[in-house]
Amino acid sequence: MGRLLAIDYGMKRSGIAVTDPMRIIASPLETVPTQQLMKWLEAYFAAELVDRVVIGMPKTVQNEDSKTASNVKGFMRAFRKQFPQHPIETHDERFTSVMAHQAMIAGGMKKKDRANKENVDKISAAIILQSYMESKNL
Repeated sequence: MGRLLAIDYGMKRSGIAVTDPMRIIASPLETVPTQQLMKWLEAYFAAELVDRVVIGMPKTVQNEDSKTASNVKGFMRAFRKQFPQHPIETHDERFTSVMAHQAMIAGGMKKKDRANKENVDKISAAIILQSYMESKNL
């Protein structure tokens, strides 16, 4: 059984989270400069078995695509072209940054580390992935 991988896609950086091979828990993995994301994914896919990729889809409070959703959809088109063997799904990413900040506070992370946006991005990706898994009863 392969891992699930989630991407919290951003214009500057993208947070990455993965499950363990048994798909029990989602964990933050990395924050990658978005311009290097495809190359990073290529290397990761060569090293690890990944069955599915979950992309956080930015939505408004009214459950409509946000302004940045078109960027995510553009990335998804490029992803499907470069990695046709990897199924891709979207999952609502509303409030994940807020939840990531709350998780960092609850976990006792220092204020300096909480201010690091790279930490927020990869923790947000883990929240997206965990929420996806719960919604699919995985």
